[in-house]
Amino acid sequence: QLQLVESGGGLVQPGGSLRLSCTASGFTLDSYAIGWFRQAPGKEREAVSCISSSGRSTNYADSVKGRFTISRDSAKNTVTLQTNSLKPEDTGVYYCVAVQAFTAQDMCAKKVYHYRGQGTQVTVSS
Repeated sequence: QLQLVESGGGLVQPGGSLRLSCTASGFTLDSYAIGWFRQAPGKEREAVSCISSSGRSTNYADSVKGRFTISRDSAKNTVTLQTNSLKPEDTGVYYCVAVQAFTAQDMCAKKVYHYRGQGTQVTVSS
């Protein structure tokens, strides 16, 4: 069974950090572009960040540039989203998504995916 499993979410104060991880089971991520999308209540789904299958190309939403960093580790079959300087507006459910045959830029721009995890809740509040 092909699965993406997210971890690392939680409650954090404004200015804090969280490290979100996405691990695949049942398949390897090497041939997939991977993205982190988030969904907040009453808001449109937002493509936060995407990384190409090679790891050489990344894309970030303007709202998180300079604060979030996406990376991938083929040996661990994992993609990580380091989130720093968190703001209340970063609150939402963060989903790890995977797609083949898309660049990081197109994946984020079109918000496309073939597989999606169950999501991990991130709450930024004092």
